[in-house]
Amino acid sequence: MQVVGVTTQQEVHIVSRERKFRINEILVIEDPSLNDPKGEVVETMAYNRLIPMGYDKSLVDHQILETLRNIGYDIESDEINLAKLRLFEEAPYPVRTGCSVRLPQFAEVRNLLVKTTPQDGMVLGEIRGTESMVESMSEDLQDQVMMLEQEELRSQCGVPFIFDIKTMQQYPHVGVFGGSGSGKSFGLRVMLEELMKLRIPTIVFDPHFEMDFRDQVPQLKDKCTRLHDRSIIVQIGQNVGISFSELSTRDVEQLLGAAGGHLTESMVNVVQSLHKRRDSYTSFSDRLNNLVQAQDEGSNQLKRKLNDSELTPLEAERIKDLLSLLQEYGTLPSASVRGIHWRLNRLEKAGLFQHDICAIEQGLEQGKLVVVQGSAWVLQVFATYVIGALYRKRREYKDRKMNGEEGHFFPPFVIVTDEAHNFAPKGVDSPAKHILKEIAQEGRKYGVFLFLATQRPTLLDETITAQLNSKFVFRTVRGTDIQTLKEETDLTPEEAKRLPYLRSGDTFVSSAAFGRTIFIRIRAAYTRSPHISNPFDELKQIAEERDEKVIQVIRKHLPLFDTDLLQIVGVVRRECGLDWDVARFKQELDRLAEEGRITKHETPFTTRYDQA
Repeated sequence: MQVVGVTTQQEVHIVSRERKFRINEILVIEDPSLNDPKGEVVETMAYNRLIPMGYDKSLVDHQILETLRNIGYDIESDEINLAKLRLFEEAPYPVRTGCSVRLPQFAEVRNLLVKTTPQDGMVLGEIRGTESMVESMSEDLQDQVMMLEQEELRSQCGVPFIFDIKTMQQYPHVGVFGGSGSGKSFGLRVMLEELMKLRIPTIVFDPHFEMDFRDQVPQLKDKCTRLHDRSIIVQIGQNVGISFSELSTRDVEQLLGAAGGHLTESMVNVVQSLHKRRDSYTSFSDRLNNLVQAQDEGSNQLKRKLNDSELTPLEAERIKDLLSLLQEYGTLPSASVRGIHWRLNRLEKAGLFQHDICAIEQGLEQGKLVVVQGSAWVLQVFATYVIGALYRKRREYKDRKMNGEEGHFFPPFVIVTDEAHNFAPKGVDSPAKHILKEIAQEGRKYGVFLFLATQRPTLLDETITAQLNSKFVFRTVRGTDIQTLKEETDLTPEEAKRLPYLRSGDTFVSSAAFGRTIFIRIRAAYTRSPHISNPFDELKQIAEERDEKVIQVIRKHLPLFDTDLLQIVGVVRRECGLDWDVARFKQELDRLAEEGRITKHETPFTTRYDQA
C-alpha cells in the first residue's frame, strides 16, 4: 500500500494491487518526518481492465494516474484498489507521495478508539473497520459484546465501542437520531441496559410501551444477570401521579396549559384568582365547580331560590355559598372559567391526581431505571411536572452543599425519552419544552443529563439540539434531516451520502469526547421489546388459534345441519368468546370447508357439515 497523487495536510490517496480497503478502517502512513500519521478510510474504489473507468467522476484524477504509471502499475490490466484517507490530525505540511502505508497494531491506536474500561463505561457495540486489530487487542477488550447479523448472533470481531459516561460532565447530553426501522429504538434499548449495568439513576418516558426489560434473550441470559431487578415500570394514573397540594399556582397553570393548549390571559387570571396555596385537588375542584354553577344560574335566580319557603337549612347554606362565590369571583369571564373547568376534568379523568411520584423518587435513589408509561399527551403533561420536581430536588441539594449547608441527598440522574420532538418541538410551545431547555443548558452543573431520541431532528428545538454533545446518527432518508445533522455534527460529505443506505443497527457516533466521528454497529441487546413479534405472524397465529377452538367445539355436535346453526352458534359464543351471529357462523363454516378442515354436503333440502 502506497500514497499516490497530490496530497494535502488533511487527506491523501492510497493504492494497493493485492488488498481491498475497508471503509472506516485505520491505517498508518510511514512518513517519519510527520511521526507516522494515522488516518481513516472515508472512500474506497476498485478498478480492473474489464470495467470502464470514469476518471473524471471518481477518486482518480490525472495526477493519480500519472503516479500509478510511474510506480509500475499497468492501468489497463492491473486491478487497482484505491482509497481516500483522512488524517485524524492535520499535518503541518503535506504527506510525502510514495510513502508506504500499513495496518496499525492495536496499541498504536488504542487512545483513538478506547477512552475507558468496559467496567466503567457503556459497552454499546463494535467499531467498524477494526477487524484487523483483533489479534493484537488487549485481553480486557475481548469478548465484550455479541453482535446480531442477519438475525444470527456472532462473536465480537472488532474493537468494542465504549462510551465513557464520565465525560458527560464536560460534554453533556446525547442525541439519538434515525428514521423508522433504522435501529434507533434498538440502540436506545442497549444504552438503557448499559445505564442499568452501571447503576446510574435514570427516568425514561416511554410513549410506545416498549421499554420493558423483563423478556430476556435466552442465548444471552448470563449477561442479563447484571440487570436483574434494576428497572421498574410505572404507569401514570395507576402507580404514579401528581400530588396536587404540592403544586404552586405556576405549576397549575403549566399543567392546565398542557391539558388543552396555550392558556389565554383571562384563563391565567382565573387560575391565579381561584388557586390557593396548599389547595388539594378536591378544594380547588369544588371551588371551580361551584363557580361554574353560580355563573350558570346567576345572582337573581339564586336569590329567588333563597326566598323559597320550602328550602331546607342545608340548601339555603349552599345557595349562600354560591352567592358569596359569585360576589367574589363573578367578574371572571364565564368562558374562561369553563375552559379551566374542562381542562381540570380532563386531567382528573386521566388519573393524574390519584397518586404521587414517591415510586419514581425511590427508584432513582436506589440507582434504578424507572420507565414511565402513558398515552402521549398525558406523558407530556406528567413529564413537565416530574422533570421539574426531580430537577429542583437535585438542584436544591447541590446549591445547599455549595453554601456549606446540609441537605437530603438526591442523586444525579439521566432523563431519557423517545419521540423527543413531541416534548420539545422547534418553533412551537409545549409543556415540557421549558424545563428541557433549562436542563440542556444548565443541567451539567447539577449532574442531570439528557438522552433524547427522535426520528425527526429537524423538528427538535434548536437550542436543545445544539447542546447534545454526543450524537448517534442511524439511517436517515429525509434531505432536511440530513442537512440538519450535517450542520449539528462533524459528518463529512462522504458520510452524509451514506446515511440513507446504512443497515439497521449501524450508526455514526459524533462525539466531542472523541473529537471525531466513529462508525459503529450496535451490539445485540440482552432483552427484547414486547413489540418484537411480526404483526403478520401474530395475525396468522391468532386466526389459527381461534379456528382450532371453534373446530373443537363444533366437533362434538357434528354432523351439523342448517337448522342446527342457531343453537350451536350460542355454544360457540359462550365457549370461544366470539360475538358471532348465525350469518357469520355459516360464513366461517364454509371457509373451514374450503380449507378442508371439515366437509360440506349440499342437498336439495339442506346443507350438512361433517368430519373431514
